[in-house]
Amino acid sequence: MKFIIARKIGMTRLWKDDKVVPVTVLKAGPCVVVQKKTVDKDGYNAVQLGFEEVSEKKLTKPLLGVFKKANVKPMRVLKEFRVDNVDEYSVGQEITVAIFQEGDKIDITGWTKGRGFAGAMKRWNFQGGPKSHGAKFHRELGSVGQHTEPARIFKGKRMPGRYGNERVTILNSEVVKVDPENNLIAVKGGVPGARGSLVLIRSAVKVDK
Repeated sequence: MKFIIARKIGMTRLWKDDKVVPVTVLKAGPCVVVQKKTVDKDGYNAVQLGFEEVSEKKLTKPLLGVFKKANVKPMRVLKEFRVDNVDEYSVGQEITVAIFQEGDKIDITGWTKGRGFAGAMKRWNFQGGPKSHGAKFHRELGSVGQHTEPARIFKGKRMPGRYGNERVTILNSEVVKVDPENNLIAVKGGVPGARGSLVLIRSAVKVDK
């Protein structure tokens, strides 16, 4: 199981086998193992990674104590990754992007761009009303309920509301290029989130058919 924390830099394109491949460039790691969670103590097996060094004055005392106990430098980001065997890792161990190779399949988790309060057409891709001048509704939702029984709106109705800022995972993305010297990894296709946003990378889960 391979995993690492990264930030999205942006998109570009690379040549591969005489073809242009659209890629997303991520700055991944280096990360440090801060804690190990076990079934006996915490109820599950996981490894907690720290990413991006930060000044001590920017952390709370309880959080600062976590890093001092692990004898590692304070980190801005802390994320957990479930593992089967925590004994394969040690506190203070450094994990870099070199663990990945070209051609690896990975799952990438990110948070989509927050678009605030949006109407139904933008949020759900509704067609809207007639486009003619005589129509009085062009970008409206349309009918949302019944005049008789049950005379209410059912839960889950697609209506205007907050759009974006959701956790999304892209499955089976392909690693196109790895640059260990600059802690960069290029992934085929898009990655959720804006430039500079946080993403989590882990090995793709193989499903037995």
